[in-house]
Amino acid sequence: MPYFVFSIKPFLPFERLAEFASFKEASAHAKILRANPDLVAQTKIKVMFADNQQLAEDLLSQVREAGPTGDE
Repeated sequence: MPYFVFSIKPFLPFERLAEFASFKEASAHAKILRANPDLVAQTKIKVMFADNQQLAEDLLSQVREAGPTGDE
């Protein structure tokens, strides 16, 4: 399964930036993009592992539960 790199901006559809066969390559590419000084404010760069682009976008759009707070 491939690793997809997406640009996520508020109120806009996900933009697929790249696809890689390994996490190491996808992560390195995402880090370069995040370090770019021209990156628009509130833009997030995410890496998603999925069978295809449609499934990756579906996973990105799902609401995740908050993790433990340490008070429990």
